[in-house]
Amino acid sequence: MSSAHGTAPVRPARWVAGAGRVGAGAALLTAVALLPWLSRTDPALTVLRARSADQDPTPAEIAAVREELGLTDGPSAHLADWLGGLPHGDAGTSWVSGEPVLPQVTAALGVSVTLMLGALLVTVLVAAAVCARTIRLGARRRLRRERAGTGAAVLAALPKFLLASLLSLAGGVWLGWFPSGGWEGPSSMVLPALALGVPSGAMIGGLLDQALPAALHEPWAKTWHAVGFPPRHTARHALRRALPGVLPQLLPTVVALVGGAVAVERIFNIPGLGRLALDAAIAQDLPSLQTATLALVLLGTTTGLLVQALRRTLLGRALRDGALPALPRPELPAGRARRLTALACLLVLLALVVAGLLRDPLHVDTAARLLPPSPAHPLGTDPLGRDLLARLGHGALRTAAVALAVTAAGALTGLLLGLAPRAGAGLTDVVATMPAVLAGLLVTAATGPSLWGASLAVCVVGWTPYAAQTAALLEQERAGGHITAARSLGAGRFHLLRRHLLPALGAPLLRNALLRLPTTVLVLASLGFLGLGEQPPTPEWGRLLSENQPYAELAPWTVLAPACALILLSVLAVTTTPHRDTRRR
Repeated sequence: MSSAHGTAPVRPARWVAGAGRVGAGAALLTAVALLPWLSRTDPALTVLRARSADQDPTPAEIAAVREELGLTDGPSAHLADWLGGLPHGDAGTSWVSGEPVLPQVTAALGVSVTLMLGALLVTVLVAAAVCARTIRLGARRRLRRERAGTGAAVLAALPKFLLASLLSLAGGVWLGWFPSGGWEGPSSMVLPALALGVPSGAMIGGLLDQALPAALHEPWAKTWHAVGFPPRHTARHALRRALPGVLPQLLPTVVALVGGAVAVERIFNIPGLGRLALDAAIAQDLPSLQTATLALVLLGTTTGLLVQALRRTLLGRALRDGALPALPRPELPAGRARRLTALACLLVLLALVVAGLLRDPLHVDTAARLLPPSPAHPLGTDPLGRDLLARLGHGALRTAAVALAVTAAGALTGLLLGLAPRAGAGLTDVVATMPAVLAGLLVTAATGPSLWGASLAVCVVGWTPYAAQTAALLEQERAGGHITAARSLGAGRFHLLRRHLLPALGAPLLRNALLRLPTTVLVLASLGFLGLGEQPPTPEWGRLLSENQPYAELAPWTVLAPACALILLSVLAVTTTPHRDTRRR
């Protein structure tokens, strides 16, 4: 925390942040190097099967591969050899293909960065569309009611892999506007960029939309309106005031567009870095996995530094001088539509759950495969003939409880690390680069596949958005004039924390967590789909989406029901969240 007698916030020294990044990066690379030795399978057997899946290797062949790869030397020797070759531009050779790793990773990184830039453009456009109404009305002093954020919640809850499948089918196959797969030029980037950028833009836009009313109700905005300044000037400066609190969310979002876009890359057959890292992790191709992880760490660190520089540029001298005005959220009345929306979502979800609990979710009827909705099966059946309403109802409590627990754990961890910027300096940038799938592989290698192992893996990486948000808002809040005044009156660290800082952080952190709730469900589902988490035939919503995604074109009702349930849960969470600022004024 800041000194009780200073006037400006104390920032972590640059060398501390740099040491944190180096230490976190080294720890991550060491954990990756241990993967073949932590796993419960013979790495030599895994590599052999990746080389020739159709052959049944003999013990002599397995021993020869173990000797060839030097697996008997231990992880330290492999890590030292790999690090020693990096200064000379040698990242080793792939254990599976036998070709140099660096050209493969460089090519995949180029593809992923290009796709990331396209998805980032879509993210910015969607975020602008989400908060356009608030900016337009607020700049004209016509913002009278609190927005529920329903539209942002709906878009943010859209599963990226399902959106990718629909876009590939509609835009690539039916209409033929863009390629439905492959990577041949700029046109190949359009559909995957939309699939990645629309949910991310809705999340960023939803957070910005909730932050803008405070900026638009500052005294300068009222004065400018009274003297006749054009609304566009007010809107531009309000954006500059609200953006710094939201910008840190770009770090996990941007990196997720590279390392976490595995499903979208697979659907569109894009040779990106996320897909390369996942394939290398599954095959235990250590040189490829280490090099891909290093590329992600460097990308995340660079992005974090750029975001931090942009934040401080937008805030200007007020941040450095400790003269930044506070941004308490205005008390706008909630509209009736928000309450009705929350009530409708609650009633529909309760009806689905109660009706589903009266049915058997595990009954298999091969004669009723992929039946459309009917009186006998109101939501249709899945590829095994199981009733979708039954599976949806029985999976509701487990889905919601696990997602809420994981989200709460991530938010609490992020809050604690964000409140200790020296301890968390640099750590957030590095951990944010780690795909949840890779974390799942590392965790389950030690614990075995289970729901709790998958939940722990998501918690390992899921705290980064909240830590980035907490650290950014804390820095701005501590630079406020009211904090300087409180210090001058003798307020101590714990008084400032309890009466000023935590109340200012609570509402934004809660809104962020609830917007990310559907993402937690989908990440857990992706781990289960890879055999790292919840195992079939458990009727969990995310698993229903993953299992039925290949049948989206033939039987769209198999994915429509769980997707709509997930959207209803997201809208219910957002519309029932209290948005009132609880800080002391």
